[in-house]
Amino acid sequence: MTASITWLGHATFRLTLADGRVILIDPWLAGNPACPARLKKPDRCDFICCTHGHSDHIGDVASLVAAFNPVVFANYDLCSVLHKQIGAGRFEGMNTGGSLTVAGVRVTLTQAFHSSGVETAQGLMYGGMPNGVIVAVDGLASVYHAGDTDVFGDMRLIAQLHAPKICILPIGDRFTMGAQGAALAAEMLRPAAILPGHYKTFPLLAQSAELFREALSPTLRPRLHVPEVGQPLTWTATGIG
Repeated sequence: MTASITWLGHATFRLTLADGRVILIDPWLAGNPACPARLKKPDRCDFICCTHGHSDHIGDVASLVAAFNPVVFANYDLCSVLHKQIGAGRFEGMNTGGSLTVAGVRVTLTQAFHSSGVETAQGLMYGGMPNGVIVAVDGLASVYHAGDTDVFGDMRLIAQLHAPKICILPIGDRFTMGAQGAALAAEMLRPAAILPGHYKTFPLLAQSAELFREALSPTLRPRLHVPEVGQPLTWTATGIG
């Protein structure tokens, strides 16, 4: 089996390892209008990474925990809220700057500039600080999913500390950075491959990656990959094959 990265719509990405294990980042499937019907019910999930507590990023955590009992990585506060809501699950609480390795999958939480309320029956609850997440697996390029964020100068430190080779950046504007901000983020990170996310889901968001493409420098523009939702990209040791 070939390792792959698949955009499932909005901010949800599926990382499939060469041994078949599946990592879902910000799983929002059932209620996601951008996710094709054939992909709304995964047949496997071994790990979940959550960047923050908004429903369009954690919407399917409960159903996936019930079906597959995956390891869930998220900040400590969000893990606490989700575990209390769901009543079960293997939650690995972390915090910004921390790393944890489980079964060969190393997850690091980075900072992000956003919010993180969790909708509950008792009202909106604090979901901890928002994060980005870096996934590192031996033999594959490291992946940085920036979460929902604006561009910030310390992305240079993320590049210096972690040197992610694949960067998933939100480009939708209004709730995250838009094309210009994401292009500046890419300039600081300078990965081998760039993937856009958090766009084209609703009319409120950017409907195309073209402005992002145009905003990228001539050096970085060839590194941009704009897959269709559900289109697997080959994940290699150096980036996207």
